[in-house]
Amino acid sequence: MTYRKGLLKEPAESPEPAGEAYVPSQRRIERERFKRARARRATAVAALSTLVTAVVLFLVITGSPGWPRTQETFFSAEYARKALPKVLEGLLLNLQLLVVCGAAVLVLGLLLAVARTLHGPVFFPLRALATAYTDFFRGLPLIICLLMVVFGVPALRLQGVTTDPVVLGGSALVLTYSAYVAEVFRAGIESVHPSQRAAARSLGLSSGQALRFVVLPQAVRRVVPPLLNDLVSLQKDTGLVSIAGAVDAVYAAQIIAGKDFNFTPYVVAGLVFIALTIPMTRFTDWVTARMDRRRAQGGIV
Repeated sequence: MTYRKGLLKEPAESPEPAGEAYVPSQRRIERERFKRARARRATAVAALSTLVTAVVLFLVITGSPGWPRTQETFFSAEYARKALPKVLEGLLLNLQLLVVCGAAVLVLGLLLAVARTLHGPVFFPLRALATAYTDFFRGLPLIICLLMVVFGVPALRLQGVTTDPVVLGGSALVLTYSAYVAEVFRAGIESVHPSQRAAARSLGLSSGQALRFVVLPQAVRRVVPPLLNDLVSLQKDTGLVSIAGAVDAVYAAQIIAGKDFNFTPYVVAGLVFIALTIPMTRFTDWVTARMDRRRAQGGIV
């Protein structure tokens, strides 16, 4: 450091040697080695405990007195091969119900949520009807709703009203699940800060435009994971339309099981539903984790 004519001159910094690579300290190397060793130990303990649990369960189940009869009745390879084509054929109806009913549930649920969040005394009758609908069908068990719609509507003998069990069963699913989805959408709408709506109104947007272009896009993004969970539940509950006589995967298994009193077809149908549900569940977990990471980084408003 030198002084020249009253001015302070800082010494020039020595440049770092070019091409010098970063060398971690010994302490950091030991810490990383300890973390890897701990991860390997945790993985080994988890694998060993899982193996021990599986072996114990296998020995307990297969060693029970009724296991031979249970194996013959529920886990027969012959009946599984016989039931699988029919179950897969009926599964097509379940997938069709999932697509059609899922779209209808999302639309009706969003309309109910918007109706419940409308402000002003003029919208009170609409809010009251939407609230009564949501409370009623959320409290009514799905199986009872199916029985009332499937057997009650044809009993009215209304002109022009279908008696198709598939249509009636799908309608009961839409009535019930739209109430649950409406509450999910309403929670998303109410989670948007009021300042967002106020800012939109200050820019000249009407109340409806603020709801459509500002509030709803944010609300829908926030409730994607719970909506996917509801669709997973809907996918499983499409099997309940079998009580109306619709030949889906469950009813196809019931027909085969009723001929020889062997319940293996039910197990096959259950495994098929599980095979469909697991990918949807993992996709829901992936979407949830992705949105959490983006929210943590400030990428989602």
